[in-house]
Amino acid sequence: MKEQFITNAINLKSYSISEADKIIIMYSEEKGLIKGIAKGIKKPSSKLGGRMELLVANKMMLNKGQNLNTICQAEALNTFFNLRNDINKLFYAMYAGEIIVNFGIENDPNSFDIYNLFYTCLEKISLSKTKEETMLNIIKFQLKIMNMTGYSIELENCVKCIKPIKPIDNNQFYFSIEQGGIICANCAENLVKKVKIPYKLTEFLNTLLKEDFNTTTKYDNLVTEKFLNICINLLKKYIEYYSPKKFKTSQILESIK
Repeated sequence: MKEQFITNAINLKSYSISEADKIIIMYSEEKGLIKGIAKGIKKPSSKLGGRMELLVANKMMLNKGQNLNTICQAEALNTFFNLRNDINKLFYAMYAGEIIVNFGIENDPNSFDIYNLFYTCLEKISLSKTKEETMLNIIKFQLKIMNMTGYSIELENCVKCIKPIKPIDNNQFYFSIEQGGIICANCAENLVKKVKIPYKLTEFLNTLLKEDFNTTTKYDNLVTEKFLNICINLLKKYIEYYSPKKFKTSQILESIK
């Protein structure tokens, strides 16, 4: 008798392997990245149907295989329906999914936290009422997923001299992707690759990193689309630098500004 397991999982990618079957790549609450074959999924009579669409969260039952699991049942937990009614929401959600694909691993010890962060991100984006709210949610996700995967950005102290960053020196601060965070004006003198940023940006990002995803901060109704775009692009470059795989959604994000 084949060993079965049940887990909550969100669909990330799929590709065909025959006229009727597909491989589904998912991020699961208990096992991190997993793959499963959805047999007969392309047939009109398939019981799995739309539950195997991308960015759908399901309660899954799978037969465990040596290299590939077989999907037996799927019960939809959340289809994040509104993602599919807004091109901005959809592409930002796809970008979040690609981050999970690129940094996620099998049997991830942090799978519970990462799954729930990803689930919360998709739900928040789906329910967002404005573009600014959508962008704010993706920034929260960018910051928190990098922290969970071991690439946290230093936003409180200079990564070179370890001195606290404070609103002094005419807000002369810099961000270094290679160094992993904020650098004060003195330490940045000899750095070639650096980006000048205002103190308010570091304060904003640090607040979002520290607060729970669902917490409303003092910035939520103040930040502009232009400011949010700067933050997203700064974090996007940081994430791409440390990613083990190339991103495909980056150019799409550029087109929806």
